[in-house]
Amino acid sequence: MAETSFENLLGKYQILQIASKIADERKEEFFLIGGFVRDTLLKRERNEMDFLVVGDALAFATELSKTLGVDKLTVYKNFGTAHFNYSNLFLEFVGARKESYSRNSRNPKVERGTLDDDLNRRDFTINCLAISLNQSSFGKLIDKFNGVEDINQKIIRTPLDPAKTFDDDPLRIMRAFRFAAQLNFEIESSVFNATKEMAERLRIVSQERTTDEFLKILASPKPSIGLKLLFESGVMKVIFPEIANLGGVEQRKEYHHKDVFQHTCIVVDNVASTSDNLWLRFAALVHDIAKPQTKKFIEGIGWSFHGHEELGARMMKSIFTRMKLPLTKQEYIEKLIRLHLRPIALVDEQVTDSAIRRLIVSAGEDLDDLIVLCRADITSKNPAKVNRYLENYNIVMQKVQDVREKDQLRAFQSPVRGEEIMRVCNIPPSKLVGDIKTAIEDAILDGKIGNNYEEAYEYFLKVKDHFLKDHK
Repeated sequence: MAETSFENLLGKYQILQIASKIADERKEEFFLIGGFVRDTLLKRERNEMDFLVVGDALAFATELSKTLGVDKLTVYKNFGTAHFNYSNLFLEFVGARKESYSRNSRNPKVERGTLDDDLNRRDFTINCLAISLNQSSFGKLIDKFNGVEDINQKIIRTPLDPAKTFDDDPLRIMRAFRFAAQLNFEIESSVFNATKEMAERLRIVSQERTTDEFLKILASPKPSIGLKLLFESGVMKVIFPEIANLGGVEQRKEYHHKDVFQHTCIVVDNVASTSDNLWLRFAALVHDIAKPQTKKFIEGIGWSFHGHEELGARMMKSIFTRMKLPLTKQEYIEKLIRLHLRPIALVDEQVTDSAIRRLIVSAGEDLDDLIVLCRADITSKNPAKVNRYLENYNIVMQKVQDVREKDQLRAFQSPVRGEEIMRVCNIPPSKLVGDIKTAIEDAILDGKIGNNYEEAYEYFLKVKDHFLKDHK
């Protein structure tokens, strides 16, 4: 299977022929290695190629880039790597090496090595595949650790002892779970046991690298695969304890409360099935994050989580800071957590246009994402109940559409601007200006006046003296 695939593959890329000729001229062994080989066998598209040079990778990359007429070559001398872009491909070159690690760092001591040394240091058997690009053996597959068989069996295995593999570089634990989620592979039992034993070692890894792998799990086709592995291994307690705390079921009398972690996994998968928006998936992950802190049993009623949406939103600042998540996304996540219970409360026929307006304004341009989250939050196993809730959201969105068209609320703000308020009232920039603007906006949202300048200005003239008098 492999040889046929690679014959066809190698013929597609002229650069491989050019690089092969340079390798022979330099008398260096030269291989295409790792992820590109794995993904070719899996029939997954990939535009990144990793090359292994048994020799001077930096000199090789420099010569090849000049031959191809590439202007920009990036070289990392400390790491012995180089890369450049060519013909919509990202090409990276590294010299064959062997590594040794100290207990307090995941940065290895590196020395030049052979192809064998380099394969031994790699993380998983499915990434230990190499194709020779020297002309005498062009296209030959090297599979020292039976990686092709593991791909066929859909198994994540380490080439050497998994405890040693993870002890040397604990980030490989996150990568194991990421590959399992991305490829829908199983983790071999001894490898999974080693992730449990080595979970605490992840504390030596930089937060940026851990978070990057976590977000890749969240971006995978079915994130729950990776999330459950993180939880069951105990790694979630180390990297995201607030999510780990969602696990568990409790019963009082005849009242159960369902396992919030398992519910959350379903919600994340539901969002992932309809959206590639990573941050909408993250919102699904954290929408119930404050339930453990707000859990309360009320006699005769059952379990309550009153205020979990507000507390959950407030928790985001410290989580974003600690996990080094992009702060530009924090407000979006806070908004979706804070509002995720609002739409279902607006189903009642007696709900006023005012309540619908306030939802539209509160959610702003993220209203459609909010509704996707709310729909995903329906995880009942009762089909009739699910259909009823989904129909309720259809009712809410129809009300939203009706009010939007009637009131033109898509980019809502007071038609009377702050500069005009200051000029008419002869006041400087201050909280008072904001209070008057809010009063005008509230009047529009409550349906007292229309969403237009004329009615808003007339209302402003009517109420301004009241505010000015109180201010004095």
